[in-house]
Amino acid sequence: MKVIEDSITVDVPMRRAYNQWTQFEEFPVFMEGVKEVRQLDDKRLHWKAEIAGKTKEWDAEIFEQVPDQRIAWRSTGGAKNSGTIRFTALGAEQTKLSLHLEYDPEGAAENVGAALGMVSARVAGDLKRFKNFIEGQPASGGWRGEIHGQEVRPASSPR
Repeated sequence: MKVIEDSITVDVPMRRAYNQWTQFEEFPVFMEGVKEVRQLDDKRLHWKAEIAGKTKEWDAEIFEQVPDQRIAWRSTGGAKNSGTIRFTALGAEQTKLSLHLEYDPEGAAENVGAALGMVSARVAGDLKRFKNFIEGQPASGGWRGEIHGQEVRPASSPR
């Protein structure tokens, strides 16, 4: 598995940054190569992306989600990947997003791309585009529930 770690500071409150990140179906707006993300339910997503010139599809599950703190996922079929995005308030109007991504390149083209840092560059670009995206638009909704393993706790559920 290859590992990429990157971060960026966005000039919006943490709640807004977190809420926007939970709008998974909007990822193609700022993620290069991502063609579609469909949210199947609170925990499951279906991804379609172009990687090394090939269309790949995979399913992923969110196995941990804590509002304004972190979202962790792993693929359950197709392209192997997992990761965590963490949100840290840097004052009332700034948030640091820290991304940890693990992926398994398939085939020669993906392995060469990984060795040349193409995936790292794509991730850095995605974070910059997210920054431009969120700082340039009004706040949108967000999913405020929690996920811990198989337990999904909608926002309205008592603890």
